Amino acid sequence: MSTITLEDIAGTLRTARLQGEPIAAPTESWPGLDADAAFEVQKINVAHAVANGDRLVGYKLGNIAKVMQDAFGLDQPDYGHLLASMFAYEGTTLQRGQFIEPFVELEPAFVLRRALGGRNTTIADVINAIDYAVPAIEIIDSRVKDWAIGLPDTLADNGSIGAIILGGTPRRVTELNLRDTRGVLHFNGREVISGTTGNILGNPLAAVAWLVNRLADYDVAFEAGQVIMPGSCLKAVPMNEAGRWSGTFEGWGTIEFDVAV
Repeated sequence: MSTITLEDIAGTLRTARLQGEPIAAPTESWPGLDADAAFEVQKINVAHAVANGDRLVGYKLGNIAKVMQDAFGLDQPDYGHLLASMFAYEGTTLQRGQFIEPFVELEPAFVLRRALGGRNTTIADVINAIDYAVPAIEIIDSRVKDWAIGLPDTLADNGSIGAIILGGTPRRVTELNLRDTRGVLHFNGREVISGTTGNILGNPLAAVAWLVNRLADYDVAFEAGQVIMPGSCLKAVPMNEAGRWSGTFEGWGTIEFDVAV
């Protein structure tokens, strides 16, 4: 695909995000779009955001758990860039109207103390590079109408990121059982879904290693201080009503936020 066409796709997705109006899947309008070209679209919009004052602060992996792939009709993970503008504060109120069709996910987040990148990165490399982990909420929100996405569509849309909220209970990974920690989402005090960190490719450290190796194909590496999101431990839940969301990793910490409609 030509650079002009990739710029067109990127511009269409930027407009959809700004206006809050979904579009047809990019692969429907541009059938030649594949995963590699879609990642280039993603990078175009990240560069546009940074040129306009935003800041690259990390990376995410999505749809790593089978329950998530089944929910959105995908057969492999997606990935995206994290920008500072995507982060909201715990305990604040988010407006439902700032999203198109959002879902709430609970997952760990890792903050790096050293650089991490390159092919053949191992789980041991990941453990050595992490400074600490915190509970996190990711709100996913596709700019594609009705979430009718294939892999190139969500990659072009930066992994369908809506917003990120980081919790306030940092822990060293040696203090956590990331192989099997139960996570629970509550809405207005009622449990709506639960899962375990083992759903994240066996454990979320393995998911980070997968992401490092995948992005090495695009000459992308992680820097010290960046936030890495390895994916949700449970099926995402629609965020359509006003109320309070609470996500808890048992024995670790809780993260809360409100939604206004």
